[in-house]
Amino acid sequence: MTSHFDFLSQLVEELGLARNSIAATLRLLDENNTIPFIARYRKEMTGDLDEVQIRLIQERRKYLVELEERRSTILKSIEEQGKLSDKLRSEIMACTTKTVLEDLYLPFKPKRRTRAMIACEKGLEPLALQILAQGSDGHPQETARNYIDEAKGVTHAEEALAGARDIVAERIAEQVHIRTAIRELFATTGVIESKVLAGQDAVSTKYEQYYAYSEKVSTIPSHRYLAIRRGEKEGVLQFHIAIDEVEACTQIALLAGRNVRSPFAEQLTLAIEDAYQRLLAPVVETDLRVELKMRSDRAAVDVFAENLHELLMAAPLGGRTVLGIDPGLRTGCKCAVVDATGKFLDNTTLYLSQGERSQHAAEHELKLLISKYAPQAIAIGNGTAGRETYAFVRGVLKGFSGEPPLVVMVSEAGASVYSASDVAREEFPDLDLTVRGAISIARRLQDPLAELVKVDPKAIGVGQYQHDVYQTLLQEKLDEVVESCVNQVGVELNTASAPLLAQVAGIGPTLANKIVSHRNTNGAFRQRKDLLNVSGLGPRTFEQAAGFLRIRGGKHPLDASSVHPERYSLVEMMAQALGVDVAQLIANRELVSMIDIKKYCSADVGEPTLRDIIAELLKPGRDPRATFEPVPFRDDVAEISDLKPGMKLVGVVTNVTAFGAFVDIGVHQDGLVHISELADRFIREASEVVKVGDKINVEVVSVDAERKRIALTARSSRPVSSAPGQTQSTRGGAPARNAPAKSREKPAKGFSNNPFANL
Repeated sequence: MTSHFDFLSQLVEELGLARNSIAATLRLLDENNTIPFIARYRKEMTGDLDEVQIRLIQERRKYLVELEERRSTILKSIEEQGKLSDKLRSEIMACTTKTVLEDLYLPFKPKRRTRAMIACEKGLEPLALQILAQGSDGHPQETARNYIDEAKGVTHAEEALAGARDIVAERIAEQVHIRTAIRELFATTGVIESKVLAGQDAVSTKYEQYYAYSEKVSTIPSHRYLAIRRGEKEGVLQFHIAIDEVEACTQIALLAGRNVRSPFAEQLTLAIEDAYQRLLAPVVETDLRVELKMRSDRAAVDVFAENLHELLMAAPLGGRTVLGIDPGLRTGCKCAVVDATGKFLDNTTLYLSQGERSQHAAEHELKLLISKYAPQAIAIGNGTAGRETYAFVRGVLKGFSGEPPLVVMVSEAGASVYSASDVAREEFPDLDLTVRGAISIARRLQDPLAELVKVDPKAIGVGQYQHDVYQTLLQEKLDEVVESCVNQVGVELNTASAPLLAQVAGIGPTLANKIVSHRNTNGAFRQRKDLLNVSGLGPRTFEQAAGFLRIRGGKHPLDASSVHPERYSLVEMMAQALGVDVAQLIANRELVSMIDIKKYCSADVGEPTLRDIIAELLKPGRDPRATFEPVPFRDDVAEISDLKPGMKLVGVVTNVTAFGAFVDIGVHQDGLVHISELADRFIREASEVVKVGDKINVEVVSVDAERKRIALTARSSRPVSSAPGQTQSTRGGAPARNAPAKSREKPAKGFSNNPFANL
């Protein structure tokens, strides 16, 4: 394999990053360091690159390595054919994309017998060369008669000319500069035209807006292209990419050197038209469809990844006793109590819909449970019967003296998937899956990140066209997001589940299970270096993982922080210089402010790492997530029938898509705020103003109770709470960064909470 240093110049040019930073990053990746570890603990080497930049270097290097491997294969193939000229070698070596590389290889690529091959076997290649030469002498018909040979299957002049044109068409279609020009024409002027299939036009479907639709290739957004593709796959639509055929053939004629004065000009024109219609247009359109699919997939995956990141980084309630309730009508509401560490304590079932007697019994049972365990919060799943259960619990708590528990509606998306999973069965082998669901709901309130890592991200419900995109790309991106979030927050070593530990840099599922098994057998870890006693966990893994693991109340005071064990001695030097021990230094703002970091700079420890250490000393083990705040749903709005146009509500953003944001306003059905209704200014993407988990003020625009569609507007309103790591000044009605004077398309009435319904 070619060394990564062969790619340095290209990576520097493409990414605009320092050469030394890219070179160091590639070395660290080649040494199998994890990206979270590199970004956090090797800042001096990389020039303080963040995870996004490091992943981009990794992705581009992978592409260039694949390109180089393919280049070598192609050069070898052409050389073995004895057709590798110095000019061709130079052109191949200069390729920077796989598409151009394959276009150069096309004339030499082994292929099935073509019409041009058959014509060459009939001896018609010299005639084809005359057509391509566009000379001023001769006459096509007379010249063609010289190639009549019944033994070879050429019985008359027109047959000879037709065969020669087949050769010319193939030669034209295989010229790189011509293929490039047609690709460019399709990309810049191509129009996607979709129409309804015969027999479907009288049927009302979610694809109706595409029954007679057109949009330029260069501007069509991800969600519309994926919608059209899905409509085609489901047998409702058909579409193609159209360009001006006359313009295409004119460009080919110019590039092929057509001479209007040549007697062979007409033959070349016919060959050009054939080359375009038979050999170029179908292939280029197919390639462009694939390219558009890849582009749309990446955009959709990015939306999914951003939503997942915000969901995982949602504010945790923290270590408090919580009563989780999984609402149900016929089967009752499953209740489960977990302690401050998430340990299961007790469960029961409340029946709220089986008459007045059952309601009284449920009220009594709930009061007993609250009296026995004194939960600080009650988490209620937001699915079927969620608002009824919420109202019931609030009613019961009105009779309590003192401060009642906080009652919070919690998204239960994916809870059923977790309940039936191997992870849940291993955690609670003796519990019914409905009780496991209630436990999951309670834990989601305590720590969304720790609980959601147990669920396949695709089951959480924050994606867009997740079943249409390339699944490998989606899975890789979502895995990156989960890994990034877990390592950014850090993991409590003595309470973390195996699925959570598996996301820590360098650990993985196998070691995570070994860590939990060791913990169960030997008791809690007293210090980070005790990890080295776990079977299979060596110094290399310890180096990658240790900084992201926390031991609160451990033997070493820095074990509760993100300071890496390799820097403990440095902190001890700082403490010693101030005449105190490390424990006295931690969280002592006055002492920490006296540290002059420049005194501690060395060849391997620079200011970026020292600033991180100082920040940790000030707030050891700090959680980067926001402070928890419940959503203040209106008590008088519980069903979609309670909604009226003009009603003002507070909701929480549950999903952000390319065309808008879905908002939970407490009526079982999310409403849609179309992108044109998200702000008083022009925005290109919904994520400019809202994130998953944001609390925003909305107004009801329209309600279609029959189809369960709610249209909302957020104009003239601002988010009342910001997503983690963001301030209100950068959200909602903030000044636009790029706000051209144009409006976005208006929403149709009655949007569904299903992101696939409004295609």
